Amino acid sequence: MSETSYITHPFPPLYDENSATLILGSFPSVKSREAMFFYGHPQNRFWKVIAKVFNEKTPENISEKKSLVLRRNLALWDSIHSCTITGSSDSSVKDVVPNDISGIIRGSKIDRVFCNGALSHKMYTKYILPTTGLEAVRLPSTSPANAAYSLDRLVSEWEIIR
Repeated sequence: MSETSYITHPFPPLYDENSATLILGSFPSVKSREAMFFYGHPQNRFWKVIAKVFNEKTPENISEKKSLVLRRNLALWDSIHSCTITGSSDSSVKDVVPNDISGIIRGSKIDRVFCNGALSHKMYTKYILPTTGLEAVRLPSTSPANAAYSLDRLVSEWEIIR
């Protein structure tokens, strides 16, 4: 049985001054919080999708993941700064405090925002869009919970980020 608790995002965004495309998740899963890095669940297809979109080999460790993201002028962050959540369940999220992405926007060349899944997009649209004015594109979630999408179908949808 998963525990319900109020959690603050435990690790920083990944970007640099050359980042032009921001990809927002909702909130880190239990496995990502343990790894202290994005998309840490081995069944999450994010890293496979990004590698295929950019025709690169799938990164196997955090150093390789960071390198791929920055080399491709991407930025990673999440829409939610803190919330009450049960385990990793997006459907359980409540008491949301959004992330402030203004520092990322100021410190980079971000001009495109993509949301990994419905909750990220909903939170971005509700809380963050009014301050950025940058419309976000909702992409299908790379989570293993999104069984309706095969890896190939995800890659096809995610090619828009290239």
